[in-house]
Amino acid sequence: MMTVDIDKHFALEVAQMAVMRGADASEVTVRQRTEFSVGVRLGEIETLKESTDRGLGLRVLIEGKQASVSGSDLSLDAISALIDEAIEMARVTSPDDSAGLPDAADLAREFPPLDLFDPEIEKLSTEAKIELALRAEQAAKDANPLIVNFDGGGFSCGSGAEIFANSLGFAGQYRGTSCSLATVPVASDGVRMQRDYWYDVRRKLADLESPEEIGARAAHRTIRKLGARAIHTQQVPIIFESHVARDLLGDIFVAVSGESIFRKSSFLVGRLGEKIASHHLTVIDDGLMESKLGSRPFDSEGLPTRRTVVVREGVFESYLLNTYTGRKLGMKSTGNASRGLTGPPSVEAGNLYIESGVRAPEEIIKSVSRGFYVTELIGFGVNIVTGDYSRSASGLWIEGGELAYPVQGVTIAGNLKEMLQSVEMVGNDLDFRGSLVSPTLLIGRMTVSA
Repeated sequence: MMTVDIDKHFALEVAQMAVMRGADASEVTVRQRTEFSVGVRLGEIETLKESTDRGLGLRVLIEGKQASVSGSDLSLDAISALIDEAIEMARVTSPDDSAGLPDAADLAREFPPLDLFDPEIEKLSTEAKIELALRAEQAAKDANPLIVNFDGGGFSCGSGAEIFANSLGFAGQYRGTSCSLATVPVASDGVRMQRDYWYDVRRKLADLESPEEIGARAAHRTIRKLGARAIHTQQVPIIFESHVARDLLGDIFVAVSGESIFRKSSFLVGRLGEKIASHHLTVIDDGLMESKLGSRPFDSEGLPTRRTVVVREGVFESYLLNTYTGRKLGMKSTGNASRGLTGPPSVEAGNLYIESGVRAPEEIIKSVSRGFYVTELIGFGVNIVTGDYSRSASGLWIEGGELAYPVQGVTIAGNLKEMLQSVEMVGNDLDFRGSLVSPTLLIGRMTVSA
């Protein structure tokens, strides 16, 4: 963990020092993280990595001009040199009237206890971490004799701290942890081979799926891909498995991000208050959910994170903004600023999710007489400006409300504007396996082509 002298007070002193040296305003970010990962294959350790790093990022502003620098040496002499470098760089850049710190009145005053740190992860021995990875692989192998090989898998975890301060007097810090477990089986029916995977990722070790659950599910997903058939081009209902529906949610995020909106590179420009989707669809961004991966008590500009309803029953209610994009649009930040150690803040979601529906995935499948259940999306093919959508996909064909046979190497195509309006059912299987999550979704009609 961070030493006692490298804390929010230290960061605040650096921010104030930058102003004393000639900056109009400044921000300081300090991060430290310890990470561990082990990769296994066929009962053997393939990779084992452990690292700890710490860095400080400084952004300074002078009359609308800005520059940022970073370093890992936190001695007084090194920080003094960083400040001089940042100020010198800022003075020769072009000004931007929208660049600057948030209004002081908007800065976070309270830091809610979000339970983001799990001491059990730091206590876990190297041997126990390796065992978790090996157990997941063994469970997949034991699930079915058609599992003949593995294409990787493993366990990883990390713990760290984030400190942020600015020259307006804001200073805050918090700690967080994460852990993940995955396995990637390969199956063979004697003619063809297929691979798939399953995983889990959480803030807390106790919330992580057991290795046996992950292995069994990975094996099931792999086995069901054997014997894939070809299909002819047709228009049918599409069901996005919850695991892949988050890709669609990712496209929605890009479309509602202030960066896309102020650059007029989104099909949702100027559509606040309009009905852009089916009444079944509600999209929420919430950075205040306890123990979730996208939660934090303040954003990367010192503003309080919050719950924002982006789409409510199909009506577009809010962009997601940081201070810069908010100023470009004449609006307030939604507390969604994010940044690395260098560079200006960008826009990032907190916990972005599609609100859970009432139908079990099995019910949704039974409602479709003929259609395509998508379990994997490959490559890129989404134009956020026009909404045009085309992705390579694989999954399972639906006949008579039943999963009939696997399908691979097809393309699904449509337009996001129509797809959002055509959401007919939303599953009840929302699971926060990450910070961008969705339940199962049924889209009324899309083109599937071989």
